[in-house]
Amino acid sequence: MAEVVKRKIVSIDEEKCDGCGLCAPSCAEGAIRMVGGKAKLVAENLCDGLGNCIGACPKGAIIIEETTADPFDADAVADHLAALRARPSDAAGGCPGSRLRMLGREGQSTELAAARRATDAQKGNESRLGHWPIQLALVPVKGPLWAGTDVLISADCVPFAMAGFHDRLLAGGQMTLVIACPKLDDVDPYVDKLASILASNTIKSLTVAHMEVPCCSGIVAMVKEALQRAGRTDIPLRDITVSISGSIVDEG
Repeated sequence: MAEVVKRKIVSIDEEKCDGCGLCAPSCAEGAIRMVGGKAKLVAENLCDGLGNCIGACPKGAIIIEETTADPFDADAVADHLAALRARPSDAAGGCPGSRLRMLGREGQSTELAAARRATDAQKGNESRLGHWPIQLALVPVKGPLWAGTDVLISADCVPFAMAGFHDRLLAGGQMTLVIACPKLDDVDPYVDKLASILASNTIKSLTVAHMEVPCCSGIVAMVKEALQRAGRTDIPLRDITVSISGSIVDEG
């Protein structure tokens, strides 16, 4: 076993942790698991110390500290992730519903699901969603949903107000969608997480869709701040404003 070294590594405050499980899917190395209703670091050598999980924690229970720990081991991470993939029902380490699924890709669709999609398509009700989950707090920081994709960041009221949201904004089936509420959610963790996503992946473009009410435009400011923190001046940003009646009133 390698000798311990002094380095940066995540530290989880169990008193602050409420067991929501949002941090686990954000760890690309699978180093965090839910144990006994609390987030736990599986092993020190699996944590790279970058802290992508911090922005996903709504309680501020995760910090980066410099201490003596086992050195980071990329080979151990690869073995660990392979073992997790062999247990897909629990791969996210928390709620199974927050495990990343690429819909219609990677052969994950069952025959029954394919038949239902075909029926929906005939009725004009085909879903354009290419992945799950879609809530910004739940999506992982790294993964196939960010690889060379166009990203739509939508205020969560937009799909309810806009008829034909899937066909109008998710056309093509390869758009990565994340949703958030700039009024009711704490946006500071969102900015941190978005900045990590933008800095770590090959995203082609960003589209922000929000309602015309003033408070909803905060999602645009959130995305612009994340772009600035990530130093990504190369990603084009499109801003779509949707009226309460569901029509697009401004697009720039």
